[in-house]
Amino acid sequence: MKKKTCCVLLLVLLICLAGCGTKESAVTSQTNAEAPAADEPTTAGQDTSKVADASQMTTVEDVVQEGMTPVYPDELEDGVYEAAVDCSSSMFRIERCELTVAGGKMTAKLTMSSTAYGYLFAGTAAEAAAADKSAYIEPAEENGVNTFIVPVPALDAGVSCAAWSVNKELWYDRTLVFRSDSLPLSAFKNVTTAASLGLADGLYTVEVTLAGGSGRASVQSPTKLWIENGAATAEIVWSSANYDYMKVDGVKIDAAVVDGHSACVISVATFDRPLAVIADTTAMSQPHEIEYTLKFDSATITAVEP
Repeated sequence: MKKKTCCVLLLVLLICLAGCGTKESAVTSQTNAEAPAADEPTTAGQDTSKVADASQMTTVEDVVQEGMTPVYPDELEDGVYEAAVDCSSSMFRIERCELTVAGGKMTAKLTMSSTAYGYLFAGTAAEAAAADKSAYIEPAEENGVNTFIVPVPALDAGVSCAAWSVNKELWYDRTLVFRSDSLPLSAFKNVTTAASLGLADGLYTVEVTLAGGSGRASVQSPTKLWIENGAATAEIVWSSANYDYMKVDGVKIDAAVVDGHSACVISVATFDRPLAVIADTTAMSQPHEIEYTLKFDSATITAVEP
């Protein structure tokens, strides 16, 4: 009888142990299944139905030009400046941009052309769809259009900005570039000039880079550089004879045709920063002014022996 009782007790003990082990294994398995891997991104809260796909977007332009060097807030003087901003979508029309630099940070007040966008978000459309509404940038209405204040981490760099379309009820990806060449030279803490470089009067050569336009035009590099009484001027020789004038800081300079190329002598206010210029081309059915930037590399300045 004692032997039978012992067998029964042993059997009950084995059943209990098996049950506990099964329960523990089930909990562990469930926990592991619910926990994402450490390197696996989570999409919790993201509503992909609210993100515009490629078929729902107009042509996307690459507004980050090759060779752009980001300009950070600590390189600028505190102040409020009118700034130009390029956008990857023609549907996102910015009428005015007011850049504020203060306390090591930058923000931009964007005045839109309408009230078509109900919110902006500092990031991608996918991130906006996953974010809490408290992270959205709400508009202020002024004179029948919306204005938004957005953070600007750097000039001359692509800034992701998602826009919520009121009519489509979708988030759209936008890339903004706030252009440093639209700011006055007084906005920069450090400006490289002929005087700061200690260049003596005389003739030099310097490498120059052209950006903007359709990308088909080019300029001769290196080019001639003259220093006189601390002021610098440079000869800009175009790849064709189709340019009849240039504008620099609002000053119109007529071009001369030299050996089949349009050439202008322009002032160089600073080196190592993009300078905004306008060149008028006659290659189209009607004369057309095109915006470009020129960047003169001070490290390449070489004196020309007399």
